[in-house]
Amino acid sequence: MLHFIQRFSQASSKMLKCPFTVRLGASRRTDTLSLKTCLQWDLSSLFPRSRCFPSFPLCMSKVQYYHTSPCSFKKKQKQEVLPARPPITITYLPKTPKPALYITLAGLIPFIAPPLIMVMTKSYIPVLAFTQMAYGASFLSFLGGIRWGFALTEGSPAKPDYVNLANGVAPVVFSWFAFIISESLNEAIITVIIGLGLALHIEVFLLPHYPNWFKALRIVVTLVAYFSFIITLLLQDIYPEKGPKRPDYVE
Repeated sequence: MLHFIQRFSQASSKMLKCPFTVRLGASRRTDTLSLKTCLQWDLSSLFPRSRCFPSFPLCMSKVQYYHTSPCSFKKKQKQEVLPARPPITITYLPKTPKPALYITLAGLIPFIAPPLIMVMTKSYIPVLAFTQMAYGASFLSFLGGIRWGFALTEGSPAKPDYVNLANGVAPVVFSWFAFIISESLNEAIITVIIGLGLALHIEVFLLPHYPNWFKALRIVVTLVAYFSFIITLLLQDIYPEKGPKRPDYVE
């Protein structure tokens, strides 16, 4: 019995070392493999983890690709979500109705005429400066009336509440105070300038209910009035004073 077991073990070892042919691939070439190698291939099919190691770099490249693509998509999405920048209010000036545009341009003459006459005569005329200040104060009262009329109109976006009506009265207060201190003409002119700037800031930026063309018109009128008043104040120190201080004042 012992002799039989020894011969069986020798035969099995020879079979493991015995070469045999196996067909591989589409080219039909034959490779000589041992039974031990075949057993190793069969055992490798039982452990699929070993097959993943050669393709590990490929898996990593795919993971990196899918990781970076959402980031670029988010960047594009953010660029598309950004709203378009609204146009500047002054660009709506050409859309102003012709009657409103022409009447407003004619209404700028009392602002421009006094400093223009002073420059032409090369003299500072207080009575012209006073009339310019009085027109500016009257213009402030007119702006307050516009606000009340706009708020009281039926269907207007500006409601007749405390905010709109109080802002309509504020320019009138500046106008009234400018007439009170009109003995000091420079202080009265500065008061009118402050009232015009405050009315523009409230009507255009804080209470944006007016049409865009009216806002553009208000900006132009305020800038023209500003420059005309500043020129009048500068001419007082440049040219000699000439004429009465008020229409009813005679030296």
